[in-house]
Amino acid sequence: MSYFESRLRVDFEDLDSVYRVLKFCEKLNISNLVLEPLNNSKYFREEIFHEIRENTNINLFFRFNLKPRTVKEFKKEIKFYQKVPHILSLETQVKEIQIQAAKDSRVHVLSFSDPINMKTATPGLISLAKQNDTYIEFSLAPIMRKNRALQSKNFRILYRFIQLILRMKPNFIISGDFDIPYELRHPRNLSSVCHTLLGIPLDQAKNAFSKNVELLLSKIKSRRKNKLIQPGVRLIKGDKKI
Repeated sequence: MSYFESRLRVDFEDLDSVYRVLKFCEKLNISNLVLEPLNNSKYFREEIFHEIRENTNINLFFRFNLKPRTVKEFKKEIKFYQKVPHILSLETQVKEIQIQAAKDSRVHVLSFSDPINMKTATPGLISLAKQNDTYIEFSLAPIMRKNRALQSKNFRILYRFIQLILRMKPNFIISGDFDIPYELRHPRNLSSVCHTLLGIPLDQAKNAFSKNVELLLSKIKSRRKNKLIQPGVRLIKGDKKI
């Protein structure tokens, strides 16, 4: 079984720091990793991603995370990022944007990594995401805080959120989403934490770090492949690009 760390935020403008983090991940035997730019610059070139891939033994994938403040801002950003051949996630507390994103096939993941956002999740929203095959994401970083009071509060919020997810049964992935490299853990160990500490059935916990991520990446690759007839050429519909 191939395990994934589905969210590791790095600074692509400082490649030396990226390579240091990757070396650390190699020592942890993390073999599949999804990197996210700290600042979602619209000017990152694909060449940067290729260069990083060539300098590590880890299987690398990439994602962009949108944090729009208004529906108008969401529509503007999604129009740009729909051209990006990587995981596209969205994180917001605004219900109108959440609903819009859950219905938009260009958004692959609704992320609830922040406990504040978890509190806004409703059965209706999760049902809509499930209906449209949009993945749900949550992270373990909030319950690993050194501040015991905050850790306890985040645990209660996460536990309630997980009960909602288990009841509604959408596709979901789990990420570590740790800010500091030394907090990183192998996803296989994190799946055990999810099972013993959070009550997620072991097979579902393992799938959230492995099979579900593979299916998500496969879906994105398939959609992009169906729009290309050869490298650099897109199918068009009428006078508009699909």
